[in-house]
Order: sequence, then C-alpha cells, then structure tokens
Amino acid sequence: MARDEASGWLRTLIGIGLVASFAVGHAAAAAAALDADTALEASKAAIGRPVSDYAFVNPLNRTVHLSDFRGRPLVVNMVYTACSDICPTVSQSLADAVAIARDALGRDSFAVITVGFDARRDTPERMRAYARSHGLSVEGWEFLSGPADSVDGLANAIGFQYIPGPQGFDHVAQTTVIDAGGRVYRQIYGAAFEPPVLVEPLKELLWGTPTSTNAASTLFDRIRLICTVYDPASGRYRFSYAIFISIGLSGLTLIVVGWIIVRAWWRARRNGTAWTKLKKLTPRTPSHS
Repeated sequence: MARDEASGWLRTLIGIGLVASFAVGHAAAAAAALDADTALEASKAAIGRPVSDYAFVNPLNRTVHLSDFRGRPLVVNMVYTACSDICPTVSQSLADAVAIARDALGRDSFAVITVGFDARRDTPERMRAYARSHGLSVEGWEFLSGPADSVDGLANAIGFQYIPGPQGFDHVAQTTVIDAGGRVYRQIYGAAFEPPVLVEPLKELLWGTPTSTNAASTLFDRIRLICTVYDPASGRYRFSYAIFISIGLSGLTLIVVGWIIVRAWWRARRNGTAWTKLKKLTPRTPSHS
C-alpha cells in the first residue's frame, strides 16, 4: 500500500515537472518572439538614414565594401543560410523582380546584395551554396558574409531586426532599397511581393539621378522610364505609347482651337474692313438746317 502511494506521488511530481517545463519553454519562446509593431517602427524609422561603409567578404573570399556600390541604387536582402522557408521565398521573389527590373531599366542600372546575418555560420562557402541551391546565381548579384560588427551595423542602419529563436531566427521579411548616395530609400515587406513594388522605387531613383550626361540620351532615358509600365497579364514591363498619344491629342486640340480662333478673327477683321469701305462709298445725305 505504501509502495502504491509512493508511486502515485512520483507520477504526480513527474506530471507537475512536465507541465512546468512546458510552461517555461512556452514562456521562453514567447519572450524570444520578435514584436511586429516594434520591428515595423524600427524599419520605417530607417528611411532616409545613411548607411556606413561596412566591409564584407564574397564567396571568392574577396573583400567587398558597401562604398563599391555607390553611384547607383542598391537592393539589400538579408538572410540566414539555415532558413528553409521565409528566406528562400524572399530571395526568390527578389530574383523574379530583379529579372524584370533589369529588363525594364537596364542590366547595370542597380546592384543587388544578399547578406548572411548569422555571422557565425553564414560563411562564404555557405552563402555560395545558398545561392546555388536556390537558383540565385545571377550576374551582378553578390552574396556576402561578414563579421558580427559589420552584419549588426548594416542591420541597424537599414532597420532590419532579428533575434535567435527555437527554430533558428525570428526576423523581419524585409528588402531594402538604398539610393545612389547610400541612404535608405524604401522598405519592401513580405516574403513574396509583386515586381512593381521593387521596380517603381528604382524608377524613381533613376529618374532623380540619370546615369548619362548626354542630353539626348538623358531625355530618351527619362521618356523610357516614364513610359515603362507593368503589364500584369505578361508579368513584364512594357513600353507604353499612351503618353505620346495623349501629347498628340492635346497638340491636335490646340491646333484646332487655334485655327478656329484665327479664322474667326480673320472673318471679323475682313467684315470690319468691308464695312469701312462700304461706309466710305455710301454718299452722305446733306443735312438741312
């Protein structure tokens, strides 16, 4: 009987211990979760902030500085290579948008970098493997590793928040557009996004900083940027002649209105001249005093 009571107490203590362990683990996981409102506020606060010249290493173990990308817009994508869902989805959405943006705006009009924020594990080799395994071997797209100070410095500058969690990292699904001068210009949120979300801010930046000094070329580039519109049916950007049609119709309307005004003026002038001649030819009737 005593042995049964002891066994009962033992089972009770084990049950209490399991419940306590579950509660502690759940509380720790909740504490580790990234607060969405705080993360969004930090991300938006980064807009307009200058980004310092941090140094990273590419898969060929060559040092790359952020200043190497100055002079044209820079798109920043931060991932950790052990991620199996969100990070690859963001990178793939970015790859689709980059292909369309380059087709619309020019192959060398902007640069793209993906930075591993798990500084201990995201080595150049793992960044190269990440790009290869997800089909992201795109010309002009750098996959970079770096020490913790560079990674944290860049993350803080662009408002990208991440914290360790039970399954890896809890982080923002964010893509950042930096202008040619090195300031944060736009944040793009979500694991998957439509190409115009990336292409439109790039168009704005390219409009403000034309790359060519040739007047004719600059004018052509600006017209091309204005007339490049997204076609959801094809999933591509195409050249739209709507602006030329609008200008042509406006010009034709002005010509027609001008012709009507000039014709009316000419008729009035001609009638006035004829009336004057008629008055001169009409004999005056002598007045009787």
